[in-house]
Amino acid sequence: MRSPSPTPAARDLALLLLTALLVIGAGLGLRDPWPADEPRFALVARQMVESGDWLFPHRGTELYSDKPPMLMWLQAALYTVLGNWRVAFLLPSLLAALGTLWCVYDLGRRLWTRRVGLYAAWAVLFAFQFTWQSKKAQIDPLVTCFITLANYGLLRHLLLGPAWRWWTLGWFFAGIGTITKGVGALALLMALPAAVASLRGWPGVRVHARDARFWLGPLAFLLAVGLWLVPVVAAALARDLPEYRAYLHDILFRQTVKRYSQSWDHHQPAWYHLGVIATMWIPPALALPWALPAWWRRLRRRDARYLLPLAWWGLLLVFFSIPDGKRDVYIMPALPMMCLALAPLLPGLLRRRWAGWLLRALALLVVLLVLGGGLSVLAGDGSLAERLRTQRGLDPDGIRAGGWMLLAVGMWGLGCLLAFRRRAVVALFATLAGLWVLYGLVGYPVLNDASSARGLMAAAGRRIGPDAELGLVAWKEQNLLMADRPAATFGFKVPWDEQLRRGVAWQAQAPRTRWLLVQEDALEACIDRARIEMAGIANRRTWYLVPAAAVRGECVSSESERAAAAARQAEDVGD
Repeated sequence: MRSPSPTPAARDLALLLLTALLVIGAGLGLRDPWPADEPRFALVARQMVESGDWLFPHRGTELYSDKPPMLMWLQAALYTVLGNWRVAFLLPSLLAALGTLWCVYDLGRRLWTRRVGLYAAWAVLFAFQFTWQSKKAQIDPLVTCFITLANYGLLRHLLLGPAWRWWTLGWFFAGIGTITKGVGALALLMALPAAVASLRGWPGVRVHARDARFWLGPLAFLLAVGLWLVPVVAAALARDLPEYRAYLHDILFRQTVKRYSQSWDHHQPAWYHLGVIATMWIPPALALPWALPAWWRRLRRRDARYLLPLAWWGLLLVFFSIPDGKRDVYIMPALPMMCLALAPLLPGLLRRRWAGWLLRALALLVVLLVLGGGLSVLAGDGSLAERLRTQRGLDPDGIRAGGWMLLAVGMWGLGCLLAFRRRAVVALFATLAGLWVLYGLVGYPVLNDASSARGLMAAAGRRIGPDAELGLVAWKEQNLLMADRPAATFGFKVPWDEQLRRGVAWQAQAPRTRWLLVQEDALEACIDRARIEMAGIANRRTWYLVPAAAVRGECVSSESERAAAAARQAEDVGD
């Protein structure tokens, strides 16, 4: 008996998810973690597996309290199952991206039509920020997924309910998002516009606050947060050590409330996130000038399907615009809701002639940029080639491979423009898909040794020999992660001059077999530069191998030298 053929809806969803798997997953397993954050999380996850301590993350010998451990838990768990770090460290972002796309598609399908759901999901997939971040092993794709899952559950109840199971799950995923990154709780702001709309009698939206089952949501949120918070607090208090109490204070207060109210890094103007939307959310953001009046007309008709996602997007934008510290990824969780509200308008917008010309112009701009970059790199005399050589440490073969990759992307884009000249959105998405796929399949291997510090650490290991010991001074997470042997460290947040002093003391205990790998900016007057060897360049930093014979007397820095080193270390923190 023949199995029934898949329905058009199943085929459309399968095409979407397969395209996402190809675009985001291309290159999976072909690279190691790259800065800024990837090596940090991968190192913490690896140390979880090696030490068996999954409750308290460590970076080297120090407790790591900057972020909750959810991403690191997933990476460590996937490594335990798969046994391959190159796959395990990127897989959570890929799975999170697929989950986000499904939520957006299904919400669009239920609130409007299947076609609207597809438009919304395709818009999210090819928004530059979403694709770029989903191909990286950072926390933001994961927290975006959990916030979108929370929004999904809340909207299923508020607009399509009552649906108490989805209401409870929405709160639960908001809690999981909170122990992934503190801002996960912001998903619950969706209830504010819903409450206002319900009180004002908008059709199709109800909060059902008088039903006792309403409180299942807050209880589910507390349960989700307690899955991590209760054992970590209990264990930290039971150990009664100052470093664990400091860990609790930092992760529960300094990295949340104080970071928001007294931002100490990434200072930007109040309008910063508007610029992010206008640039990083392209191509769907191109439709905003025409979508704004259309949204206003629908809101005047009191259509809550637009009110809730748009108001939540606005609340998130205001929340992240208040503090001085801002990063582009902070508002990424709002992108799915923006695309959801935009999707019902897209069929009509895309039928307009100017929309086709605008999309073709964007595709042509991408083509011209990558072709120009490729020709410049192959010519070897442009600024791009110079940066690859001096800041990334790429050899001539790697630079040429990068140039040919850019030319291939440009030629692919030209072919897409010609093949789909009457379907501008297909031409643009096909061009972007080719860019991301070739970047993953070719760019990853070309850039990996320099970007991950694998090449640097392998060269250092060959130079000192298999029997030597290596100590790291002014190190970055990728150095310890990519070292070909267990490496000694002397603190991470410890001032560089103190790290150097400790490293020299450690080296003096076995001067014939111990070497130090020191970042150039941490070298002091006590190091004879005529006797040290350049190990290589990685991530815009130059590294030197220091034998014991290069140390002249004690490494005691003056007050001015300590101040200068502290300033360089502060600049170095963000990778």
